[in-house]
This record gives sequence, C-alpha cells and structure tokens, in this order.
Amino acid sequence: MRDDWINRRKYFNNMHLADSGILLLAWLTTCNAAPIFAPWISAEDEDLAKKYLSQYYSDAQTSPSVKSITENSFRETLRSMQAFFGLEVTGVLNDKTLEVMRAPRCGVTDVYKFKHMSGRPKWEKSLITYRITQYTRDLTQSQVDATIAQAFQLYSDVIPLDFQQIYWGTADIVILFQSGFHGDHDRFDGPGGTLAHAFGPGQNEGGDAHFDEDETWTLTHLDFNLLLVAAHEFGHSLGLDHSSDKSALMFPSYQYVNTYGYRLPDDDRRGVQALYGFRQPTGPQPGPDPVPLPNPQNQQCSPELVFDAVTSIWGDLFFFKNGYFWRRSTGFPKIRFSKVSTTWPQINHVDAAFEVPNRHVAYFFEGNQYWGITAYDKTIIPGFPQPITNFGLPSYVNKVDAAVYEPTTGRALMFVNNQYWSYNYNRNRLDYGYPRYISLDFPGIGFKVDAAFENLGYLYFIEGARQSEYYLPYRSVTRVMFNYEWLCVTDIGYYSRECWWC
Repeated sequence: MRDDWINRRKYFNNMHLADSGILLLAWLTTCNAAPIFAPWISAEDEDLAKKYLSQYYSDAQTSPSVKSITENSFRETLRSMQAFFGLEVTGVLNDKTLEVMRAPRCGVTDVYKFKHMSGRPKWEKSLITYRITQYTRDLTQSQVDATIAQAFQLYSDVIPLDFQQIYWGTADIVILFQSGFHGDHDRFDGPGGTLAHAFGPGQNEGGDAHFDEDETWTLTHLDFNLLLVAAHEFGHSLGLDHSSDKSALMFPSYQYVNTYGYRLPDDDRRGVQALYGFRQPTGPQPGPDPVPLPNPQNQQCSPELVFDAVTSIWGDLFFFKNGYFWRRSTGFPKIRFSKVSTTWPQINHVDAAFEVPNRHVAYFFEGNQYWGITAYDKTIIPGFPQPITNFGLPSYVNKVDAAVYEPTTGRALMFVNNQYWSYNYNRNRLDYGYPRYISLDFPGIGFKVDAAFENLGYLYFIEGARQSEYYLPYRSVTRVMFNYEWLCVTDIGYYSRECWWC
C-alpha cells in the first residue's frame, strides 16, 4: 500500500495534478484527549470525515507525517477545514461540518483565497487548444461544445489568453466525461461526491479536465450545471487553486448561481490576472473624430457591395451602409436612397436591425444602444435610445454585428463575432444556454454574420458581399447570392441580371 501511494505521489507531481498534495493519513482513536466526535456521530460518519480530510484538505507543507499523526493533528486539520468553510471552529466533528463534507464538490484539495498552485505553473503561450474526446450522454454535442467554449470565455474576457477547440490531433487541454476509473489513478466515486477534477498547466496531461459521467449534467439549476463546474475546473487548468471566498467560482463545494449573464467573480478574476495579466480592451478607444465614410450610392449595383444591416419594416426592405440606406418597396418601383440621420436625427449609423411584425416595431442598433421604430410611420418611439443590455446581453458586448427576428419561433437572434444570442419574445428574456456558436447551429453559412434579415419565410445571412439564403425548418442553405441582387435585379427569384433602375 505504501509503495503504491509513493508511486501515485510521484505520478501526481510529474503531471502537475491539482490534487497533488493528498496524503493518506493514519488515524488513531485511542488517545485520552477530549473527544473529537460529537456523541451521536456514527462510525460511518467518522470514516467519512477521515476520508474527506485526507482526500481534500491535506497540504504537503503543513500536514503531519504518517508516523507522527495523532488525535491532536486530526483536530487541528478539522479546525482548519471548519475555518475554511466559515463554520464554527470547534475541532469537533458535528452535524454542520458533516453537512459540508457530504456536499458535492471538486476533487482538488483546499487552500486559501485565489492561491496559485505550487510553483505557480502557467501557460507560456497565448493560444490554448482544447479537444473534447468523450461527451456526456446528458446533453447534445453542440450544447457541450457551446458550454465549454463559454466557460473558457469567462477567462479569455479578462486575461490575454485565447482558447480554440480542435476536433483531431493533439490539444493542450483534453476534456472527457467518464465514470469510475478513467486512466489517471484517481477514479471517480459515482453520483455525488467528486464531480470533476483537473490538472494544472504543464506538458502531457497538464491542463486536462475530467468530468464524472455518473453525475447528471444540465444547463439549468437542476442537478449539476456544466458551465459552473467546467469553469471551476478550467481555473485549475490555468493554475488556480481553491479559494475560501464563498462567492468565488473556485470555492471547492458546488453551489449553483444563476448563469444568466454570468461573469467571472472578482476573487477569481484577481487570481487569474495575477498569473497572466490583463486583457487590453479591443473595442473603440477615444481618439480623433472618425473620417466620414464615403457615400455608397454609386455602389448599388457593385458585386462588391457589403451591407451593415438589413431589415424589413411594414413590408419594405431597408439596406443600411455607411450611415445611408436603400429602401426597396413592393408598392414603389424605384429604389429610394437616403441618409439615416435625415430620416432619424438621433441615429448616425445602423450596425444591426430587425422587425417584430406582430408588435409593429423595428429596432435599430448603434454601438451599445438601440432605438425602437414604429413600423407604420417609421418614427422613433419615445424613451429611446436604451442600452443593449436591456436584451440581457452581457456588458462586455459593445456592438451587435447583426440581428434578425424569426417569426415562427418568436425569437430575435443577435450575432456578435462568431457567436449569437437568442431572445425569446414569448417570455421577454434571453434563452438559456447562450451564447452559442454560429457555425454549429447554422451549418453552411460560415463563422460570422455581418447582417441578417427575414423575407418570405427564409433567413438571409450576409458575410461580406455574399449572402446565404437559409431555410430554418431544414437547417440548410438553399442558395448563395450577391448582396447587390436585391437592389439591381428585377426578379431575384429568377436570377435576372437586368439593372433597370440603376
């Protein structure tokens, strides 16, 4: 047994496993000191406490050796554990202490506020790849991919590291869901207890994160929320140890919090920034007044035409570019061209737009604000502009690239970089589990959306000068078009190239 423990200890040290301080304690109960167990504590509870303190709370620098362990050293370890969790520090095993010990938790040993792993290991490169080799049966593959990406994004939002999922080859971080023994000499214990564990930064298995497939993984408050557990484990993958701050993500016991708009808590942010530094802002910075963009009127029939935003309003289509717009109307044969600020004086440039037909309103986005526009007379609704965070978008989003309302589902989709959010108008709130990756949910349209709109049952996703006509019920692209066809073709359905009004 001792040789096996020594070999295991060497293995953990070589692999930088986050649990690398675990010692197997030998317990003596024959000492004549004051009792360390309340009279009603059962033998099973005593065994639980011994196992808990040896597995989760021993520290290589402070724990007594196997030979010198006494009842007093058990008492002191118990006192430290009680202090860590904010319990009454008695050194006596009681019901409240046992309640904490029974709670589901991470399989990594406990230390104090955002303390880093021994030796302060960290990644020495800015792009970290990860690969999910085994998925859970509880969620779809796309749900797991999106949730894992969201967990990594909590860190990439605040430190200068980027994370990229790969689907084959060797990744820096390998992620898997498996039960029982799974190859790292630290088998999982079934439902409850240890939920997951992770290795600290390093070579080979360094950074890898393993999740117990015997648990039930969800995206809600039920059972165990994958976003919260994954983000905790990735803290270990980046070099963070446990924190005694109960509000911290790195607090060892699992505790559900609402993940709607969730951001990295302050204690965890300070800890990871102490290792990697700060991510510099990438949004627009104060500076000289921007040079006005050129009038795009002469680009109307150009194959290189790129739109900033497109939306329908009361049956007409509005195509926005550089602070101007073209208006295509079914009741007026000629395309009309106007300046945005002339029609809507408060608005200079439209980044994204969508109409909610059954509410007779359209929304225009500019930067981190948006305006409501009445559909029937195209005027700004009193009380606008309002911040885009009213839609539930996180505060770090300072610009929406594209937006579209899908009438059959009653949802507005808002696109930012390579991800999107879904706002449910039936419930007036964001759907859970977002943001999600564009390429996963809309196969064939690419990784980014510059503008989007709905027309006659089809969605149109624009990237650059081309757009994909997309039929949502089949989740497939039906054709690819040039943007200028909407302004310079007599009948788009028949692909006529005659430009009779240019």
